[in-house]
Amino acid sequence: MTKITRALMSVTDKTGLVDLARTLKKFNVEILSTGGTAKVLRDNGIAVTEVSDYTGFPEMLDGRVKTLHPKIHGGLLALRDNDAHMQKIKECGIGLIDMVVVNLYPFQQVIQKQGVTLPEAIENIDIGGPSMLRSAAKNNRSVAVVSSPSFYAEIIRELERNDGALSQQTLFKLAVETFNLTWRYDQAIARYLGGLVADSSAGAGERLTAEVSVLLEKVQDLRYGENPHQKGAFYRFKGLAQGLSSMKQLSGKELSFNNILDVNAATGLVREFKRPAVVFIKHNNPCGAAENDDILKAYRDAWKSDKLSAFGGIVSINRKVTLPLARLIEKSGFLECVVCPGFAPEALEILKVKKNLRLLDLPFLNNPVSGDLDYKKVNGGMLLQEEDTLTLNEANLKVVTRKKPTKAQMQSLLFAWKVAKHVKSNAIVLTRGTRTVGIGAGQMSRVDSVYIATKKSGKLAAGSVLASDAFFPKDDAIKLAAKHKITAIIQPGGSIADKEIIRTADKCKIAMVTTGIRHFRH
Repeated sequence: MTKITRALMSVTDKTGLVDLARTLKKFNVEILSTGGTAKVLRDNGIAVTEVSDYTGFPEMLDGRVKTLHPKIHGGLLALRDNDAHMQKIKECGIGLIDMVVVNLYPFQQVIQKQGVTLPEAIENIDIGGPSMLRSAAKNNRSVAVVSSPSFYAEIIRELERNDGALSQQTLFKLAVETFNLTWRYDQAIARYLGGLVADSSAGAGERLTAEVSVLLEKVQDLRYGENPHQKGAFYRFKGLAQGLSSMKQLSGKELSFNNILDVNAATGLVREFKRPAVVFIKHNNPCGAAENDDILKAYRDAWKSDKLSAFGGIVSINRKVTLPLARLIEKSGFLECVVCPGFAPEALEILKVKKNLRLLDLPFLNNPVSGDLDYKKVNGGMLLQEEDTLTLNEANLKVVTRKKPTKAQMQSLLFAWKVAKHVKSNAIVLTRGTRTVGIGAGQMSRVDSVYIATKKSGKLAAGSVLASDAFFPKDDAIKLAAKHKITAIIQPGGSIADKEIIRTADKCKIAMVTTGIRHFRH
């Protein structure tokens, strides 16, 4: 057991601080403190000694140097059973410190603020705090290191039970928690600064470094994984409450593993559009998407694209859900989730009646696509790549056929191209205007994807345009498109069969443009 006689308290988060300090005083513990922490304790009638008075050295450099002093670290690191250590600190007038209560500057919270500057972030990198924590944790045989208010209640109970002492088991557990904390803290700093390096670098490979550390924290347990016999949970990157981890569920059953995967797919596609847009997702693939200045029209068009597949799916909307839109959602049959940047109160009221419908508020839907790294787990490792954020405009396209697309067709082709980027390969998307009418996804042959898309669209295939996420290896898909009276095609090009593909398109009087860009999605 370690009897606590002197404690150093210096915290950013003052939660529970006074209760812990009062317990320490009950056992006649001397308390050293700094700045704001000392003021809070004094204001609550708790006697403290300022660290600067204890060390005989004032705080300096705007508070950057407070506790970086031999009287602090010597008192923490001295081995109590080492005669040479004890003699040396006696010669130097250094007293032992048995407990450190420290939490760190809120670096992770600061860097999430809108418009945070690099100097502001730098000033929130704690130096003295991690130094004290590590010194105390290293000497955990004799020093208690308390790095979070979450430990206070347990420590108070143990001090009460043991007349002001803590067990070796508790000291060791606290040290392990501390090293985990300082590691996570340094990781957050390295990720933030490393991201700035990557943003200013001309080479994409700067982000794919020799070593990559991924630190996750659990957001919630899930009922199960993809199937009931698999356990599942949702994690976020430690300290980064953004993306889906910032989503607020306002109503409905708890989210499932598959719901979160589908919400991720739905929000990824709907963020491609600046105008009002609606996307229906089923099994990680779009089954309907539409963009229109009238969000109600966009909703109707997206739903009509494939009403059968939309049943039991997820709808993502890049505008706030109003009462008229809520009434459309209400009439759409069974849906798993609605995800959007907010609900009008009256819309929320009528949609909450559907107990199984999950209503998800996700503010970032109106933000541009971020371009983070994309992680894919494989057996024994991870694949990392930059997210596919490449976009096109008309100037990037090359017309390769004698017939040129009309202005309206070009607009529709560009819309189809955005959707195809989010469809599992092989992907074929048919659109009329800025709405999908048929989608063929995840097939082993491209012509089968064309067949499925035309079957889904029915009579609406005639006069539509077609987007293919990769080049055509044969002209069979072009012939099938012509059979269904498709008028224009957008595709990457680059096949050894390109000449044959273009000849067939010319023969069938189909306009074709190439992008030089492939959008495989596995």
